[in-house]
Amino acid sequence: MKVAVSVPDDIFRAAEQFAAERNLPRSQVYARALQEYLAQYRSDTIIGQLDDVYASEPSAVDERLLRAQAAVLEDEAW
Repeated sequence: MKVAVSVPDDIFRAAEQFAAERNLPRSQVYARALQEYLAQYRSDTIIGQLDDVYASEPSAVDERLLRAQAAVLEDEAW
């Protein structure tokens, strides 16, 4: 899909240079940049949601679980 967008001149020049140095089409540079930005945004959203859960729920490890793990690890050769 074709789209017309405005970008600051310095960003445009940097993107043009980046594309030329890597022999990439301009549209591929912008598409990849947008794809990475969206992926990062989704990741940040998920991290924020997890932070909300852990802020409202206890996150301490049950003492019985810790003892069980320690008992099993005693026999492990590191």
